[in-house]
Amino acid sequence: MQDLDIDLPNAKLAYTIIQSLLDGHEALSDLLVVMSHALDEDTLKALTATGEWQKYLESKRELGAAHAQIEKFTEALKKLENV
Repeated sequence: MQDLDIDLPNAKLAYTIIQSLLDGHEALSDLLVVMSHALDEDTLKALTATGEWQKYLESKRELGAAHAQIEKFTEALKKLENV
């Protein structure tokens, strides 16, 4: 990874923002699991056939793909803190 051209306070701010978004996405995923258990099978099938559901799944895939980048950013932030 290239050296970050960012100062420590801004790097920490970026990390905080990213972590908030990740936490929100995880909470939403947990809520959807709980809600899906309350739905009957036909309603659940109808829900998962919507474009909104497909967008949600794509978002989860993109987040999974970004996981390695997030880890690299976290490592770079730790190095920046140690400078």
